[in-house]
Amino acid sequence: YGRYAREHRLCSMTDLQPRTHAKGEDRWVYPVMERVIAGIEAGDPACAEIGVDFISEDASFPFGMVLKTKTARALRRAALTQRQQDRIRARVFDMLLREYLPREYREYAKLLRRIGLGNCTGVLGKANGANPHVARYLKYFREAASNAL
Repeated sequence: YGRYAREHRLCSMTDLQPRTHAKGEDRWVYPVMERVIAGIEAGDPACAEIGVDFISEDASFPFGMVLKTKTARALRRAALTQRQQDRIRARVFDMLLREYLPREYREYAKLLRRIGLGNCTGVLGKANGANPHVARYLKYFREAASNAL
């Protein structure tokens, strides 16, 4: 976060300490991504960078589907740089081509539609339209591309 905050020349920084709860001897530590998502919603560009990094990761995380879904929703409402938009496009199209469509992909597709497909529409012809899940998103993206014209 510190590196991204310096890159964006932020004066104030989002508190990225995880939320905790204690009851007796039990202590719960909640994912720090909750704070990052709140930072994205508050307009923090460093948190948006972390959000793009997070949705670009294939690895599994505890509560990953929920957190990645919320991250994509927050990014959809954020002011994103051109580089962030390009990274999101590359990620979403790469997942489509690999036929890796976890549940959070639905929110990624909405995010892509919001930022625009850019000049990546040629990628759609390379996707496996025989896969019904891929075909569903191909239709969604083609409709988005035709509506953008």
